[in-house]
Amino acid sequence: MIVIAGLVLGLLFGATLAKRRKGQTKDILQYAAAYAILFSIIGLFITILIHRAAV
Repeated sequence: MIVIAGLVLGLLFGATLAKRRKGQTKDILQYAAAYAILFSIIGLFITILIHRAAV
């Protein structure tokens, strides 16, 4: 669940960041994809840490 939340937050954050920087459509999509991947990986590590701490 944390991974999906990271994905959505990354999409939103990347898209708004590119829009603020006056990016074109391709720029917005690239920023959204890059931040979605980054936030998903961070969410994955957080999920693994929480799972290992619970055991």
